[in-house]
Amino acid sequence: METNLTINGTEQRLDLDPRTTLLDALRHHLGLTGSKKGCDHGQCGACTVMVNGRRINACLTLACMHDGDEVTTIEGIGQPGNLSPLQEAFVSEDGFQCGYCTPGQICSATAMLEEVSNGWPSHVTDDLGGKVELTSEEISERMSGNLCRCSAYPNIVEAIRKAAGENA
Repeated sequence: METNLTINGTEQRLDLDPRTTLLDALRHHLGLTGSKKGCDHGQCGACTVMVNGRRINACLTLACMHDGDEVTTIEGIGQPGNLSPLQEAFVSEDGFQCGYCTPGQICSATAMLEEVSNGWPSHVTDDLGGKVELTSEEISERMSGNLCRCSAYPNIVEAIRKAAGENA
């Protein structure tokens, strides 16, 4: 099945089995191996990418369902020597240990910060009409779909706060 995707700003035309997940299309057909296959059940977040600016688990969606969509992977957020502010914060705050979950964490946090800037509340947001304060509880709730087996959570939270311009 022909599927047209814009991946990190580049148009890609793929001829895929309609059962191919977006994650497998990225990793095996396009060689973009930054997004990881962790649990393959949408529970760990290692495969998180952004589709049309919203974060999704790439292991749970078929590539053909996103025909015409814009997909941003970790490779589209920054590269060595040209890191995004969030990636720089992950480095400076030691927001990773083994690094396996880091691409998904950064993709998820990038989209999460956009959600916050758009005023989207979470389950723990106190004031639904005011500015969202990025407390540890708020960030933890918003990032709850991304697991870190090394338990670098405090550093991940500090990296997100730093990138958001909060007092970390």
